[in-house]
Amino acid sequence: MKNNNYCVIMAGGIGSRFWPLSKARRPKQFLDILGTGRTLIQQTFDRFTRVMPPDHIFIVSNLEYKEIIGEQLPGLPEANILLEPSRRNTAPCIDYANFRILQKDPEACIIVAPSDHLITKEEDFLRAVKQGFDFVKTNDALLTMGIVPSRPETGYGYIQSIEKEIKGYESTGLRKVKTFTEKPDIELAKVFIESGDFYWNAGIFFWSLNTIMKSFETYLPEIHTLFLEGQHIYGTNKEQDFIEKAYGSCRNISIDYGVMEKADNVYVLVSDFGWSDLGTWGSLYEQLARDSQENSITGKNVFIYDSTGNIVNVQDDKVVVLQGLKDYIVVQNDNVILVCRREEEQKIKQFVNEIRTEIGNT
Repeated sequence: MKNNNYCVIMAGGIGSRFWPLSKARRPKQFLDILGTGRTLIQQTFDRFTRVMPPDHIFIVSNLEYKEIIGEQLPGLPEANILLEPSRRNTAPCIDYANFRILQKDPEACIIVAPSDHLITKEEDFLRAVKQGFDFVKTNDALLTMGIVPSRPETGYGYIQSIEKEIKGYESTGLRKVKTFTEKPDIELAKVFIESGDFYWNAGIFFWSLNTIMKSFETYLPEIHTLFLEGQHIYGTNKEQDFIEKAYGSCRNISIDYGVMEKADNVYVLVSDFGWSDLGTWGSLYEQLARDSQENSITGKNVFIYDSTGNIVNVQDDKVVVLQGLKDYIVVQNDNVILVCRREEEQKIKQFVNEIRTEIGNT
């Protein structure tokens, strides 16, 4: 039986909240931040090769990461690396991939996933992937994955569902989506948790190629028209020049805001597969082993005294002594040292922007 399932892995972010370990020239998706021996993008690629051949997987990333993607994913056909000349958020990169997949298989069903998320229950995830593909294959639907929240998290978006089972899919956790909410404050997040009908937005999507193309035509026609102009250019040696021109005219907009929040055929597949977006040092801290004082330490020569609840990540050739710290992030990478309260880690992105303004890329 022909496999019509395809995957688009989005890998163009710079992971600024993981600075200084993650830097613009080598962001977090290309790092082994979990100490598994595989980088995050390698783990994501490995996961999807279990359910489809490598030539059905497309990576969309920034032009500057072409070499590192080739090095880390030697099993991926070079033609499946789609290179953006500039960052325009998730909607343009998805529509670009749509047109490339259209060349291969007009009957395709697609899963779109970030390159840098953690999934600890792999079998449960793959089971949910099968359910998602089965649903969009036979329904004109835009499907997103929702995670049952375990805490009032302010760093995630939320999906509110209509608590009505979908006929024929009663056992799969499928729900119609009512609303999307971007990252709430702590009080609103608590209300969401107490209500019981809100889920974390995992940023993983399913749709048939036909459905998503129609959605772009309806909700983002100006972007869709840009990429439509290249339909006879994709796959030729003129493609990159065309993409340079298209992205120069393309606005910055997410698929969530541009399509998902506007469409009326949006569903959520509620799942539990040990998900974390690993978006911050705090989310990484929750996944790492810790000592008796709740310190997570990466580095061979770290000496800690009277300190609790810290995440420390330093290079093995550095000697670091910490005393009297509680709930801090301490990271050293090359010539940069970050010391920041864990509860204020959302400021790291601001720090990075200010540093770049003062001294350039770092």
